[in-house]
Amino acid sequence: MQASIAKNNRIESIDIVRGIAMVIMALDHVRDFVHIQANVDDPLNLQTTTPILFFTRWITHFCAPTFVFLSGTSIYLQSLRKSKKELSSFLIKRGLWLVFAEITIITFAWTFNPFLNVFALQVIWAIGMSMIVLGIFIGFGFSYQLIFAIGLMIVFGHNLLDIPEATTGFKAGFWWDLLHHSNFAFYQVVPNHFVIIAYAFPIWAGVMMLGYCAGKFFTSSYTQQKRFVILSKLGIGLIALFIVLRFLNIYGDPVKWTTQPTALYTFLSFINVFKYPPSLMYLCITIGTAFILLAFLEKIKNRLTDALTIYGRTAFFYYILHFYIIHIVATILFFTSGKSVDYAIKAAQELPFLFVIKGEGYSLSVVYILWIGLVVALYPLCKKYDRYKIAHKEKWWLSYL
Repeated sequence: MQASIAKNNRIESIDIVRGIAMVIMALDHVRDFVHIQANVDDPLNLQTTTPILFFTRWITHFCAPTFVFLSGTSIYLQSLRKSKKELSSFLIKRGLWLVFAEITIITFAWTFNPFLNVFALQVIWAIGMSMIVLGIFIGFGFSYQLIFAIGLMIVFGHNLLDIPEATTGFKAGFWWDLLHHSNFAFYQVVPNHFVIIAYAFPIWAGVMMLGYCAGKFFTSSYTQQKRFVILSKLGIGLIALFIVLRFLNIYGDPVKWTTQPTALYTFLSFINVFKYPPSLMYLCITIGTAFILLAFLEKIKNRLTDALTIYGRTAFFYYILHFYIIHIVATILFFTSGKSVDYAIKAAQELPFLFVIKGEGYSLSVVYILWIGLVVALYPLCKKYDRYKIAHKEKWWLSYL
């Protein structure tokens, strides 16, 4: 009976936190498409931002590492009911599918470019490649301990590559960007076809490996109370590590924090950590927070957590739909403002997203209203899809969505 309860709570707590990540993520993407400053300046630029704009962007840092980490956790739970060969094969095939989906379905949602001559390697690409790497490791019989050691080495050691990057005259090339730096590097791969490298995948593979190893805590071997203690300590420990290392300002993030004109902006500088690629400090503060949420939310069940669970269980479905809906709304706003298709095509030479114009858009209040409307509108669709998945477990292709 206890094992059954632990299993149910385990699944719900993971999906609740994943659902929170999906809801917050949508805020950032609505801002990308409709905020007047979205494509003009970095909302984390302390010289030009405001506190509300800063936190609107900063809070969404939580999303990608939490989702990648919990994807690894879910893979560990799958390993309890699949052979290593079955799991390895599934991960490699699903990883390849996600990479394909990124450069086709999701790229089109971003750009509305029917020629698909500009595609971005973003979080779904990183998840897909991480699954392929983990699938290969599992297929070759890598032990739990070895996967854990490799994950730790990548996550805690990858910022050593910041040292050569900081040298005078260093220039990152395609492979360096693909494997480490990323940060929206733009390359022509063949004539008139370009790739934007937003996510370098090795560090995310390390995050997924550690998430895989953390899956052990969500098995029936751990009582709810024991899991609460472990996750709380891990979360507090990671946040404490963030505070100590960030204060020392020596290692863990390529951009040092600095004293600003006010205490508030000094604090913003302190927490303004690097995402592309995700620094050690970035991962400590975000995954540390995720651990604490996992610990506390396991004990909570109400209508809100039920709704978040739906978003968490239908994450990929939600992810694809929310992009198309946001871009369609942005397109409607574009045409209702009196602009033409010709205007959009000309503007796309500067920003490769049709019907999104650099320097034009709406206030943050409009962003928040559209975000809330989007999340509410997606709920019945996600709920219906979740029921379909439960009722049709025999359909193999649903496991890839």
